[in-house]
Amino acid sequence: MAFDKKELEFTKRGPNFVDMTKPGPPIYNFPISAKEEAARMYRQKGSMWMPYGVEIGVFTPQIIPDNIARGFVFEKNMMSPDKYGGKDMFGVEWEYVPVVGGSMEKPGVPHLLNDISEWHDKIVWPDINSWDWDQSGRDNYEFLHNGQCNSFWFLNGAGFERIISFLGFEQAAVTLIDEDSTDDLKELLQKLVDLHIQLIDAACETYGDGIDSFTYHDDWGSQKAPFFSKDVAREIFVPFQKQITDHIKAKGKFADLHSCGHIELQIENIVAAGWQSWTPMAMNDTKQLYKDWGDKIVISVCDDPLPAGATPEEQKAQAVRFVKEYYSPDKPSQFSLYSNANLTDAYVEGLYETSREMYESGTK
Repeated sequence: MAFDKKELEFTKRGPNFVDMTKPGPPIYNFPISAKEEAARMYRQKGSMWMPYGVEIGVFTPQIIPDNIARGFVFEKNMMSPDKYGGKDMFGVEWEYVPVVGGSMEKPGVPHLLNDISEWHDKIVWPDINSWDWDQSGRDNYEFLHNGQCNSFWFLNGAGFERIISFLGFEQAAVTLIDEDSTDDLKELLQKLVDLHIQLIDAACETYGDGIDSFTYHDDWGSQKAPFFSKDVAREIFVPFQKQITDHIKAKGKFADLHSCGHIELQIENIVAAGWQSWTPMAMNDTKQLYKDWGDKIVISVCDDPLPAGATPEEQKAQAVRFVKEYYSPDKPSQFSLYSNANLTDAYVEGLYETSREMYESGTK
């Protein structure tokens, strides 16, 4: 589809995730829906432009208790922050902290487990069939049929973060390397995977084509380094995550990983686990990750910050250079949300126009 300058006509603005009080990036008169472009990106074939965030919708319905507990509800019926916090689906108590816009485990409340071996007796599993899925589906039908690629988020997932919520960080970290704990840990992870497969099935049945992907949240590192070795990830987490990604794909949806920390050393395991996209934090070398792995997984790439006082022409020129090096229609990438401060009108115009021209010319 040939690029037409009329595509640059302004339609509306997307959200500004850097400062919600200010206007977000422009949304143009796209030649296809954002939903279709995202599908092309995930299939790594025929991406028509470099997605810059407005194409993807976050969906975290309040039917999942974790979303309320963690202070992260995005659905038709938005909640007041003063209702955030409380118990997640396993009864772990969370306290919402308005100043950081998120929740932490409630101070002074004992962890569910002192040792991983206690999980058989102490963990109470949620009855997801008792949740009112039908009502949630009715409430969110119009919200989800919005032309975007909507992603259903699992905030804690079925991995390390969930184990931390049961044991606390220190004991969870010890459990990963304690050979006497390995069998219990793997049994618990399998039970968690089975639950999340049931949740995936329920979400697909309830929301149908209103959701296109699942985003699985499991942080694997700090700002400096991964929490665990590549060998530990390969043995403990990859096989279980692969079950989840295989099931997501079998349902005709896309599998997106949200994992914070300086964890570029884990990229081989992330790919082996079957994830189709990942948004690394800015402390990772996202440009090199794209060059080395962008043909196997969609990487969200960070650009250098715009220089202070850069003119609109300079902003656009930087976007043009960036897109030409870190995007291809058949090796697509996303523009990283961690560089969203760059998304001025001039920068977005350069990013969009250049990537559309690359598609038209067949640039690989």
